[in-house]
Amino acid sequence: MRADAARVRGGSKQALRGARPVRAQQTQRHLRGRAKGGAMPVRCVAEPPVLPFEENSAHLESWSPSSWRNKTALQQPEYPDEAAVRKVFDQMCKVPPLVFAGEARTLQRQLAKAAVGEAFVLQGGDCAESFDDFSANHIRDTFRVLLQMSVVLTFAAGMPIVKLGRMAGQFAKPRSAPMEKIGDVELPSYRGDIINRPEFTADARIPDPRLLVQAYNQSAATLNLLRGFASGGYASMERVSFWNLDFMGKSEQGERYLEMAHRVDEAIQFMHACGVDDSTMNSTEFYTSHEALLMEYEEALTRQDSTTGLWYDCSAHFLWCGERTRQLDGAHIEFLKGVANPLGVKVSHKIDPSELVSMIATLNPHNVPGRLSIVIRMGADKVRDHLPKLIDAVRQAGQVVTWICDPMHGNTETQGGYKTRLYDNIKAEIEAFFDVHEEMGSIPGGVHLEMTGEHVTECIGGGSGIEVSDLSSRYHTHCDPRLNAAQSLEIAFYVATRLRRIKHTKSPPPSA
Repeated sequence: MRADAARVRGGSKQALRGARPVRAQQTQRHLRGRAKGGAMPVRCVAEPPVLPFEENSAHLESWSPSSWRNKTALQQPEYPDEAAVRKVFDQMCKVPPLVFAGEARTLQRQLAKAAVGEAFVLQGGDCAESFDDFSANHIRDTFRVLLQMSVVLTFAAGMPIVKLGRMAGQFAKPRSAPMEKIGDVELPSYRGDIINRPEFTADARIPDPRLLVQAYNQSAATLNLLRGFASGGYASMERVSFWNLDFMGKSEQGERYLEMAHRVDEAIQFMHACGVDDSTMNSTEFYTSHEALLMEYEEALTRQDSTTGLWYDCSAHFLWCGERTRQLDGAHIEFLKGVANPLGVKVSHKIDPSELVSMIATLNPHNVPGRLSIVIRMGADKVRDHLPKLIDAVRQAGQVVTWICDPMHGNTETQGGYKTRLYDNIKAEIEAFFDVHEEMGSIPGGVHLEMTGEHVTECIGGGSGIEVSDLSSRYHTHCDPRLNAAQSLEIAFYVATRLRRIKHTKSPPPSA
């Protein structure tokens, strides 16, 4: 089945292949220039969109969508009935793709801009999507908070914000242990609704391949709604004052947002009065992402694009490989190196700089901007010691990546019997991320948050004043703790101050 590529400018296979991969020498020259002399008016992105590689690329010689099966695949469920798995897999191979190849290429172009400081990535959503919590209101509220956050960042930075949702596919979760024990009872760990169920019963914890179909159907419905919100007028900048959630209206962050929204309204009214009518302000581009963890699902939704001959994982626009599955000789890296989607890899303080360089070379052999994002998840107390070594190694290798900060996964702890995160630690890791890039002359490309549009009490602190004793009141997550809407917006305002600082640093002083 083909993955539609009709949205690619030029439209033909020949035109796309005419855009050769950007070579390391050009990228290295560009990065060195930025480190020494600040912002440069050099654009790394070619038109038509640059492909990450071509279908005859050397690294694809022994690759196929199923070649991962010859490698060790970690964090996979042990299904009791292989025949049932094969039946579901065959069924999934026939369903329509959830996303299109042309959309993935457009996203790669935007991520390339983030790599050189011409855009910024905002990635956020649930830790793990749930069948039970699936509703239009839940999707709308998370989408709405992401819109609010993007407006705050755009207003501060004066640059495009690339919006990536952890939505429409973020079901599977890696686990630190294969078994979970409560009292004297030990059962298989809950691995996400796409694999088994969260109830602590023997039947619920049996991996069921039929859940892949349910996850696909929910993802399709979610994407349908997201596309409607993004293009049907809901995301229009003229509605910016109406995006505030009811329970945030009287909060400090809600008031700060409304104050800024009124300034945006005034600017739009001024534009209209001057005769400017920009239709692009009536919609927004919104992309989906998830961790490519459950290999049966990812392979089943991989399609060959008839326009370019490349294979795309059509389960999401952007896929990432997690810290627990990023082994260079493992199944996940083997699979991801051959799909043409923009990719991410999450890395902690444990990774060796030389290992990171090798991983980047494996996943982005032609050093194409926007192909690969490195998502840092180290913990607030480790970023300053370890991130500079990674940045230096990547720079010395002449590699281009989009650096993104995940301040959530390295700051998880247990308090009052609940898994939680401290808002101050989340903010501190973001602060350290920006500080290091400022000192190194490199580009902070984005943030990656586990958050929700609901008024939950899962993370401690922030302007909402959640304390340990509040955790039990609205602790709804099936997996890891999320920032609520007010905390998410507060983070956005902090990131905005850092982006504004970068903008002022890059702006030339006024002439005398």
